[in-house]
Amino acid sequence: MVGFYTAIEGIRRLFEPPEVPATELLIFGIVGLVANITAILILSSSRGANFNMRAAFLEVVNDALGSLGVIVAAIVIAATGFQRADALAGLFIAALIVPRAFKLMRETTSVLMEFTPKGLDLDAVRAHILELEHVKDVHDLHASTVATGLPTITAHVVVEDECFTDGHAAEMLQAVKTCVAEHFEVSVNHSTFQIETAHISEDEPAGLKHP
Repeated sequence: MVGFYTAIEGIRRLFEPPEVPATELLIFGIVGLVANITAILILSSSRGANFNMRAAFLEVVNDALGSLGVIVAAIVIAATGFQRADALAGLFIAALIVPRAFKLMRETTSVLMEFTPKGLDLDAVRAHILELEHVKDVHDLHASTVATGLPTITAHVVVEDECFTDGHAAEMLQAVKTCVAEHFEVSVNHSTFQIETAHISEDEPAGLKHP
């Protein structure tokens, strides 16, 4: 909303440029740039930790570039009297804010809506698990991203009955967890699998069971 407001105000000022004091604008831009650089140095090491830190880091980077735009506009106004430089700086700032805001909103929406992590093909995951020895079926396979860089996956894995009589079930669970953690481009280290027999799988309500 801030980005759209800045764009609208910038367009309005292109047609009706107000009188802008260049000296005060320059001082404001310099003070803002110094504050932004300080914030960038503080946030740079933690910008990949979560969405909030990324948003904060991108915000101060945008502000820093905006401050540079303000400084350039102030110099142009002082040197040439071209008052529309202030409006052009505002449009520049809007062009920085809006695309990054949409990108961040799209990523956070994918988490809130529990979309499958980008780059993870569930059909390929199912096929690869089925290739494991003793695995007979895979159903209720679901993957999502619960936080920044934390994909998760759950599924019911049907194995041969003998796996529960010869103590092989624990080994099957480890094999499936290793499969999703190491075989695919998107590594899923946080996984929950229910190892079950065909009889248990058949007893599950048909309306609740899905591929």
